[in-house]
Formats: sequence, C-alpha cells, structure tokens
Amino acid sequence: MSEYEAYQLINTYGGSSTTDAMAGAGIWTIIAAILAIVGGILVYFLFVKSKTEPKGKFAKWLKDFLAFKVMWIEPILKVVYYIATIFIILFSFTFLALGGVGILSFFLCLILGPVAVRLAYEMTMMFIMIWRNTKDIADNTKKK
Repeated sequence: MSEYEAYQLINTYGGSSTTDAMAGAGIWTIIAAILAIVGGILVYFLFVKSKTEPKGKFAKWLKDFLAFKVMWIEPILKVVYYIATIFIILFSFTFLALGGVGILSFFLCLILGPVAVRLAYEMTMMFIMIWRNTKDIADNTKKK
C-alpha cells in the first residue's frame, strides 16, 4: 500500500488530515482570543475597578491579587536565586574532569558564578524596591 492510498483510507474512515487539524486550531485560537478579551474586560470592571468593597476574606484577597496589590515576584525571585546559585556551584564541578585548564575554570565558576547571580538578583530587586518606595510615597501623599 502506498503512502497516498493509506492517506485516502484514513480520510475515508473518518480520520482527519493535518490541514483540518490546523484549521481547527486556527479557529480555536481566534475564539480563545475573543473570549480572553471579553473575560479580561469583565474581570477588570467587575473586580478591579469596582467601587464596592468585597465581602469575605477570599474576595478581598482576590481583588487585591487582580489589582496587583499583592506582588509575588519577590519570593519567586528569592527561590530562583537560591536554585541558580546551587546550580552554578554544582555545575562548576564538571570542570574538574577537564584537567589542567579545568581546574582554573572550576575555581572561576565556583567563585564568580554565584557573584554574578547575586549581582543580577540585586539589580532585579532594585526595581522592586523602587516600586515599593514609590508606592509608599504615593500612598502617603494622597489626600485623606
């Protein structure tokens, strides 16, 4: 049986072609985009922009979460920093198998790797600290 005959046999008995699957995926992508736009607008006006204060602890948390008053990036960055530092330290041991030049690479990676990760983490945290300080200033200068 040739490849073309197998293709026709699959299509005859209810199989779908790749073209049909791609067309279906394209249609679903358009529907998903429209639903996401409508859902995003509804969430914004029903939860975030709403003037009424929600009742219940979860509803208050949800409103703060959707309004980005609760920031998750700081604890996530801390965990990523620890993972990256441990990985760099463990990865540096792979250079020991290389011999002469590998020992120098091992020490450079072992010492400079965690330093580079720390500097990148601190630069990222500076943006969060600037945001937090700006928010505090804005909250303190609002008319009460």
